Amino acid sequence: MEAAKIIAKLARMLRDVGLAEEIAQDAWVAALEQWTAAGLPDNPGAWLMATAKNRAIDQLRRRQMAQRKSALMTHDPVLPGGSDFGAHEVDSIADDLLRLMFVACHPVLQTEARVTLTLRLLGGLTPAEIARAFLTSETAIQQRIVRAKRTLSEAHVPFEVPGPAQRATRLEAVLEVIYLIFNEGYSATAGEDWMRPGLCEEALRLGRIVAGLVPNEAEVHGLVALMEIQASRIHARTNAKGEPILLLDQDRSRWDRTLIRHGLTELERAEGLGALGPYALQAAIAACHARAKSGDDTDWGRIAALYDGLAQLTPSPIVELNRAVALSMAFGPAAGLDLIDQVVAGGALKNYHLLPSVRGDFLFKLGRFAEAQEEFLRAASMTQNARERDFLLGRAQKCDSTSRAN
Repeated sequence: MEAAKIIAKLARMLRDVGLAEEIAQDAWVAALEQWTAAGLPDNPGAWLMATAKNRAIDQLRRRQMAQRKSALMTHDPVLPGGSDFGAHEVDSIADDLLRLMFVACHPVLQTEARVTLTLRLLGGLTPAEIARAFLTSETAIQQRIVRAKRTLSEAHVPFEVPGPAQRATRLEAVLEVIYLIFNEGYSATAGEDWMRPGLCEEALRLGRIVAGLVPNEAEVHGLVALMEIQASRIHARTNAKGEPILLLDQDRSRWDRTLIRHGLTELERAEGLGALGPYALQAAIAACHARAKSGDDTDWGRIAALYDGLAQLTPSPIVELNRAVALSMAFGPAAGLDLIDQVVAGGALKNYHLLPSVRGDFLFKLGRFAEAQEEFLRAASMTQNARERDFLLGRAQKCDSTSRAN
């Protein structure tokens, strides 16, 4: 958090995210050198902030950019004079963090660049940590960060909170990035592990920050609620060998009740702020699972109704796929299969491994084992996650053994 605050403050001063990060890193080096000898100051955050701002001024002076310096410094001419921040400074830092989020998630950047820059600037993750999280090279991440900063600079992206006309769209982009980070941690698209909990934790932290910065936005609380409730299941989603366990087969005593309580509280806040948006509706669906003592106790009728509302609000093949699962649980696998076949006919998810996986599940429950086996094998060939591939191959094998037994 200190890193994000300082970079945000410097970026407002300098109107240059890349330069702000470089100067912040200089401040970290100074801290390592001086604190090792003299010990921690009374307020390390204030010390870092003052050091970083002074270094920003020194650099501007060294470059003899008097005209630019004068223009830039009018944005923030006062340096912190003591070890404590006043109320105005705290409010200013909150505003700067919000501005930095809007810059990192600016639509001028590609989605992968938004995700990377958000984790770097606001999450404080190193390029090596980001590379490990997304199973790519550190060099690739460093290049992505450099390109993102250059794009922002060349596009002259303003370091500001968008006006009313753009605010909703830009906030939606911020929430999308945070949820993409969470989903990559919750169900890894590739690699040997089914989950990467560290990414889930980082997304939750960022979501909570945004909720604190814009407390009157229902969808922000909806997203936090959704992530809290989903994260509550993490320890129950795999066995001791790291193999996936489906929702209905999970040991619910392993669900984190504290996260569930936090999630339900956030959902109440979202509901109290007006009509539910897509994230809040998904949180309401997750809440149905969280409140149920077992899979049999789940209110599948309400979940199906909530998916109906979600399909009307944000129609998409993915929503229809999930709605099919809800319909199958509420009204039987045949009802789910009818809808899933409509999705298949649409062709939009032909390369999405969960489509044949879900269809295979419906066919298995209907006793059509040979067809189900084909679907599970197709799904296994499409996923890039090793754990998920093994799981799907196991389901395909079960189709064969069940068919022989019958």
